[in-house]
Amino acid sequence: MMNLPKEVTIWEVGPRDGLQNEPARLSTEQKIAWINSLTESGLTHIEVSSFVSPRWIPQLADAAEVFAGIQKKAGVVYSALVPNQQGLERALNVGVKAVAVFMSASETHNKKNINKTIDETFPVLRDVTRTAKMHQAFVRGYVSTVFGCPYEGEVSAEQVLRVALALLDDGVDEISLGDTIGVATPLQTERVLDRLLKEIPAERLALHMHNTRGTALANLLVGLTMGITKIDSALGGLGGCPYAPGASGNVATDDVLYMLQGSGIQTGIDEGKLLQSLELLQNSVGHALNSHASKVHLAQGGDHCVTM
Repeated sequence: MMNLPKEVTIWEVGPRDGLQNEPARLSTEQKIAWINSLTESGLTHIEVSSFVSPRWIPQLADAAEVFAGIQKKAGVVYSALVPNQQGLERALNVGVKAVAVFMSASETHNKKNINKTIDETFPVLRDVTRTAKMHQAFVRGYVSTVFGCPYEGEVSAEQVLRVALALLDDGVDEISLGDTIGVATPLQTERVLDRLLKEIPAERLALHMHNTRGTALANLLVGLTMGITKIDSALGGLGGCPYAPGASGNVATDDVLYMLQGSGIQTGIDEGKLLQSLELLQNSVGHALNSHASKVHLAQGGDHCVTM
């Protein structure tokens, strides 16, 4: 029998990591309605948007309006990505209490994504983290290309550990380990986590898997058996990476939920309400979603889904 946790926290990243890669821009009203439906599903962690320059990600240019407009429920963490002090200030001004900073474990991807080396990035994120903590904000650290880089290939676990420990030392509360291009395999996931868990408690780590090669759920299962209880996912499998050609979306929240529920793991999420949120999302983006659960739901007569 596998040693699985009794409870798992799902961090829904679709409104940020998913929508930033959608070719069509949802209106502010559509985003608010969808996020409100995610809240109603029982999700306790929702990444609402990103306070980056609209020149970088025009799909999320209305981050402040969306955050101000959503119905916030007690006990739910509504977070936002911030790239620098300016982005943090914008987020704090609209009441964001949980923020995420980001960098890569590989030099080339970090330069492509942030236009800085890894060592140049640390002081920037250190200042953002310290300011956020002064405002009693929770801080996540996203580490991209943990399991592979589109430019450099496999990234060593020692390099990942170096980046993760530096962020934690600078005050970040937890690290989300990203398989940005979806190349991880179960054995690789085990090797990387085995190294990191020797120096970082499991409760300070999350897994952020993309499903490019269909291995995301298998990798997550490995993480669960090793004590990881925080999973990032996007409803319907939205997402990708603009600096990783061919990389598909995040592992789908609806697929993760099916696996967890079938394994007797509690999440606090109402599957029926989550599927209603999925229908709303699919109608908003105007195309079929990538998740297996969404396809099954549609085939079984899910209400109001668009047909393709």
